[in-house]
Amino acid sequence: MNIKEFFTYGEKVDGYDVRVVNEREARAAAGILFTFGILSLNNAVMLGHTTVTRFFIAFFTLDFLIRVINPSYSPSMILGRFFVQNQTPEYVGATQKRFAWGIGLLLALPMFYYLVINWQPNPMKVFICVVCLVLLIMESAFSICLGCKIYNLLMPQKASHCPGGVCEIRKKEKIQTFNKIQKSIFIVTIFLIGFGLYSYLYKLENRTFFGNMIAEKMMSQEELKAKEEAKYQEALEEFENDDDF
Repeated sequence: MNIKEFFTYGEKVDGYDVRVVNEREARAAAGILFTFGILSLNNAVMLGHTTVTRFFIAFFTLDFLIRVINPSYSPSMILGRFFVQNQTPEYVGATQKRFAWGIGLLLALPMFYYLVINWQPNPMKVFICVVCLVLLIMESAFSICLGCKIYNLLMPQKASHCPGGVCEIRKKEKIQTFNKIQKSIFIVTIFLIGFGLYSYLYKLENRTFFGNMIAEKMMSQEELKAKEEAKYQEALEEFENDDDF
């Protein structure tokens, strides 16, 4: 392979007027990254251990950098190819996928600096991590490429051959629509999920590193002073009740 071939983005496939990538590989790669990402995030949130998270963010950044250059050599894409190599390829336009992965790289770079090189966690940086995980699960589970939609909004030349054929105008089949009962079930389900998340975050006692960090970030200066005073009084009482003195 020469240099020109290495930097030629996407594959040329008969029957397609643009260069393409295999969406099945991309979805498998997204699922792999999501799995390791959610495990590393849980490890940091529940236990306060940062080593696994730092390794994952470093790998994620490198992986997306390679994807933007040539996805054929991305470690996660190669793993994805291994698992779906016996499935019929689903070809999608390479240009919009490159744009979407470029957005992923832009999200990864500040995380790499603030959570790997210079460890400074805060809710906003954790939120960016969560956004990346949401984008990964949407691509993996639902074949929804938000970056591809943004591409169509910004670029004069509209994308073609999008995942699931969403770039092509078509009428929904009956099986893709919702009747009134299904709509009601959908609304109730979303409400219950939202209420469950609210109850988990605000009604249960904070017992995790992340939960305590979020709670402190949302406190006023008076509340923080009162908390510090309570800690001081508790330590003072333990000292006074210590039988060794």
